[in-house]
Amino acid sequence: MDSRHQRVKLNDGHFIPALGYGTYKPDEIPKTESLKGTKLAIDAGFHHIDTAYAYQVEEEVGQAIKSKIAEGRVKREDIFLTSKLWCTFLRPNMVQHNLKTSLNKLGLDYIDLYVIHYPVPMKPGEELFPTDEKGKTLFDTVDICATWEAMENCKDEGLAKSIGVSNFNRRQLEMILNKPGLKYKPVCNQVECHPYFNQSKLLDFCKSNDIILVAYGALGTQRDKKWVNQSSPAVLDDPVLCAMAKKYKRTPALIALRYQLQRGVVALAQSFKEKEIKENSQVFEFQLTSEDMKVIDGLNRNLRYLPAEFIEGHPNYPFADEY
Repeated sequence: MDSRHQRVKLNDGHFIPALGYGTYKPDEIPKTESLKGTKLAIDAGFHHIDTAYAYQVEEEVGQAIKSKIAEGRVKREDIFLTSKLWCTFLRPNMVQHNLKTSLNKLGLDYIDLYVIHYPVPMKPGEELFPTDEKGKTLFDTVDICATWEAMENCKDEGLAKSIGVSNFNRRQLEMILNKPGLKYKPVCNQVECHPYFNQSKLLDFCKSNDIILVAYGALGTQRDKKWVNQSSPAVLDDPVLCAMAKKYKRTPALIALRYQLQRGVVALAQSFKEKEIKENSQVFEFQLTSEDMKVIDGLNRNLRYLPAEFIEGHPNYPFADEY
């Protein structure tokens, strides 16, 4: 098997490729870039594609996948596709509707992994970010355990092969794990994770419960002006990572991705540049020493680039807890 397709076993028996291609794009980047980027990623050997209803690029991502299947480059079963249930659809009777909308946009009949994007319910409706006249987010009240039961139904119906969560803290994961009558454990928790925010406590908790940690922002995010404080330091400019990149004759991005893989974390890499996409797929061609792994551990500064301020103030806001 091609090492680029190194996979990690999920607690439901399915396998997730250890390296994924993230399709989030800032508003100023045209959607055509998502189409192009996903095609380039598949050409470079990425078999794990991560998208979401809220990214509003599912049509483009689906088109890219279907065109590569039509070319005979991959089969549908070679591709591991993730999408996410958005906050305005957390009411149990709306979960399947949101998933079917995503499938419709993607033009596919199942998703490999469907995750709850955030544990915070917002006012139902077609608006992605519902707000009042003062610009404050309009929230909803939903029992997340009931949302999870609706996710379990999606798996039972074959609409999603695996189900998981994203941006959940330990307490919220425990709520689901301890739910009476739990049918399926979340297979993963997708969270921001990079050398400046290594999530070591959450990672240990997930490992002890056989839940895979999936890292978004593994390269320090795309620094989208809308969400990220522009004065925050950029991970990939870190002198330690840059020195290590020289030592291994790799890029700082590859060092950051390799670090995650060696910790047992599934890493999502994001780029629209062909050269970078190809480079990122080389993460399986080298290994970091345990000493260098410790050095990177030491870079942690609990710096969260994406604090999701739009959901602050809701009792389910996940980032108020230590982890």
